[in-house]
Amino acid sequence: MRTGNLTLVFAYLRLSNEEARSGESSSITNQRQMIQDYCHRNGITLVREFVDDGYSGGNFDRPAFQDMLRQLNDGKANMVITKDLSRLGRDMRESSYYAEQFFPEHGIRYLTIADNFDTAQENIMAPFQFAMNEVYLRDGSRKVKEVLRNKRENGQYCACPPYGYRKNPTDKNHLFPDEQTAPIVQRIFERAAAGDSSRKIALDLNADGVIPPLKYRVLFRDAFRPEGAARASDLWNYTTVKRILKNPVYLGHTLLGKSRKVSVKSKKKIAVPPSDWAVTHHTHPPLIAQALYEQAQHNLGRGQRLRPTDETIRKSIFSGIVFCGRCGHSLCSCGTVYKGEREKYWYLSCTHQRRDIANRCDGVRIKYADLLEVVRRDLNALLALTDAQAEALARAAAKKEQDISEGTARQTRLQQAQARLLTIDKIVTKLYTDNAEGRLDDARLTRMVEALEQESDSHQAVIAELSQAIPEQEDTEERFRRFFTLAKQCSRIDALDRETLLTFIERIEVGPKRFENGLRKATHRNTPYRQDIRIFYRFIGTIDTTNEPSLDTSCNF
Repeated sequence: MRTGNLTLVFAYLRLSNEEARSGESSSITNQRQMIQDYCHRNGITLVREFVDDGYSGGNFDRPAFQDMLRQLNDGKANMVITKDLSRLGRDMRESSYYAEQFFPEHGIRYLTIADNFDTAQENIMAPFQFAMNEVYLRDGSRKVKEVLRNKRENGQYCACPPYGYRKNPTDKNHLFPDEQTAPIVQRIFERAAAGDSSRKIALDLNADGVIPPLKYRVLFRDAFRPEGAARASDLWNYTTVKRILKNPVYLGHTLLGKSRKVSVKSKKKIAVPPSDWAVTHHTHPPLIAQALYEQAQHNLGRGQRLRPTDETIRKSIFSGIVFCGRCGHSLCSCGTVYKGEREKYWYLSCTHQRRDIANRCDGVRIKYADLLEVVRRDLNALLALTDAQAEALARAAAKKEQDISEGTARQTRLQQAQARLLTIDKIVTKLYTDNAEGRLDDARLTRMVEALEQESDSHQAVIAELSQAIPEQEDTEERFRRFFTLAKQCSRIDALDRETLLTFIERIEVGPKRFENGLRKATHRNTPYRQDIRIFYRFIGTIDTTNEPSLDTSCNF
């Protein structure tokens, strides 16, 4: 309980990290000694000290300060002392509120030793004192930003080292490979380049007992407060893997300034446009090669769903790559088994033709073996080209692009992918509603949501790729040279597999069947038809069939 006869004092001490580097004048030890001496000279009973060491005065969300307020509300003291007003805080509005309103209204005397502020007296200069403390806060923030900007422009890494790196022992502003975690980063990129999904990579790392990034920092590298350390998970997740795969720091480049604080008084950060990022190339040793990074980016979001090891289950290598030429939705495996034959009755069919879907597609379907053969044959035709033929093909494509822009096609594909993402969100919402109302069991809900998430990842990868314009400096002929440099790694493909497909092909679109004599559907088993298959190769897109050398990408069956 409070008493008017006995003065019970709380001492509040605060020091920010920036102030700690400037010298001992405001150190916690200095503040403590000054307050203890004052209490001893004036016969005041010092009940308890509250210390916020390493906290900015820009806001009042500090653990010791909040604890002191709770103790004051319980009547444990009737007086608060700080060294000066800046120790209470540097935010003009909030500092004034606590010093001139909160403390007096709760019967608490507040005084400072160094600048003679005392709520028991008139404080005529208080508004100026509060204002000068905020000026110091703003000026300090400006100086910090200026130092960080200068470091960024000089390629110095002024942030927490990313997983796989540590600060160079001889130069704290540069990165150095971490012997413990660099091999893990290389493993992640190698598995992504080979076609593994982010989820599969995360599961494999967990199975091998690899410590995830935040947990590794807590255990072996950085000093965390208990509340921060408690948030560190023991398991990898696909989001962490994706964050690593998308980070160009592993190529040896420094990329900083992707976000900034809303204001000097706020902890909230907002994203900065990519054009304003601070990017400096070749500032530290790379962990991976450019080709490996590009292959991993190309495969991001295209990894196959994790499937049971049951060999009787069909496993398509086209997952996330083949799409309906009518509606733009993906094709998935379907079919049956007749007299023990599985491959003969294996099809890829449009996922957007169920009767319960609004504006459903009329449907596109193709035999899996037929598509496999068409793609293999077309790819082999490209691999068999001589250097002269490849150059001629590049020149023909460059000439065509002078007159015809691919922007319309890219925009159409982008809109289709964005529309499908909106549809997926609606479907997922309805599935959870059906589950909550008992119309859908948990096991089926899990399977359906996983399939939709896989498709969503694929469309997001397409959107990310299409949203980035092709660099101006890389003209058509240069892109063709990149493709045929990649093609020289193979001479001939006898059996098409997932890894080869991801290496050379970006997307495949299958059109509807077109029957002869105006027929709308097959009248018997061997009714002839034509079905267009558009293959979008990496770097070069579709191949022009109107100029020599001619490459026919449609097939008659």
